[in-house]
Amino acid sequence: MLADVIGLLACPVCDSGLSIAHGAARCPAGHAYDVARQGYLNLLAGGAAPGTADTPSMVAARDAFLGAGHYRPLADALAETCVPAAADVAGCVLEVGAGTGYYLARVLDAMPGRVGLALDISKHAARRAAAAHPRIGAVVCDAWKRLPVADDAAAVVLDVFAPRNAAEIARVLAPEGTLVVVTPTERHLAEAAGPLGMLDIDPDKADRLAAQLAGHFRQTDECPVEWSMELDAGALRSLVGMGPSAHHVTDAALEERVDAMAAPVVVTASVSLGTYRPL
Repeated sequence: MLADVIGLLACPVCDSGLSIAHGAARCPAGHAYDVARQGYLNLLAGGAAPGTADTPSMVAARDAFLGAGHYRPLADALAETCVPAAADVAGCVLEVGAGTGYYLARVLDAMPGRVGLALDISKHAARRAAAAHPRIGAVVCDAWKRLPVADDAAAVVLDVFAPRNAAEIARVLAPEGTLVVVTPTERHLAEAAGPLGMLDIDPDKADRLAAQLAGHFRQTDECPVEWSMELDAGALRSLVGMGPSAHHVTDAALEERVDAMAAPVVVTASVSLGTYRPL
C-alpha cells in the first residue's frame, strides 16, 4: 500500500520527498497529488497525457491471461532470481511498466517483509496493481521521464517486456542492487503470432538492449526461460488483446483468426532473463 512506500517517492515537480495526509500526497513546497480511491497515486508530471498507456480492455485482457497462470513459470523464475539478489541489499522491489502487478506480487510473496513499488503510465493498470498485493504501492508515471522515486530506493528493479530508461533505473537502484530484465526471444509465441496477426519480434532486440544499458550497467547473468502453454480460444483472444498487437487487429479479424486455429493449441513461451549490476 502507498503508506509503505511513500518515503521512497519524490515530487515530480521539485524532487522533494512526499508524505500522505487527508487523501493526498504532498511535498514541503506544497505540491499536492490526490490518492485515487482505488489506492494508487498519480504522479504523471506536468499534466502529460498517457498516450501510450494500456487501455481498460488491454489491462482486462492481461489480467485474465496472467490470472489463468499461463506465465506462472516466468513469475516463478523472477522470484527465484530476486530473492538471492536482494538478500543483503536495503530497499524495495521496484517494477517499471508493472501493468497489473502480477510479477511483482509473485516476487513479494517470496520476500516476506519487503515492499514493492509498481510504476506504470496507465491508471487502469495502476488500479489493478494497487490491489495485487498488500505490500505494493502503485504509482502512475512516465518511465521515459525522471522517475518520481528517490535515489538508491530499490534493491531490485524488474523490467518485464517494459521500457528501459537506463539512466533513471541506475539512479533509483542501490549501488549493490540488481536490475532484472525479461525480453522475448524469436521463439516466443511463434505458433500463435503469425496466425493471429501479432507484431513481429525485433530480431535485433538483444543488440538494442545491450546498447540501451551500456554505460550504466554490466550484465552478470543471462538464462533462457521456456515453457509450453495450452491456450483455448479465450486465452488466444487475451494474448492478442493484452499487448501492442491489440492496436493492429480488429475484433472481427481476431475472431476469424482464432476460429481458424481450432483451439486449444500449444504455444511456446520463450524469454531471456538477464541480470545486471550498476557500473
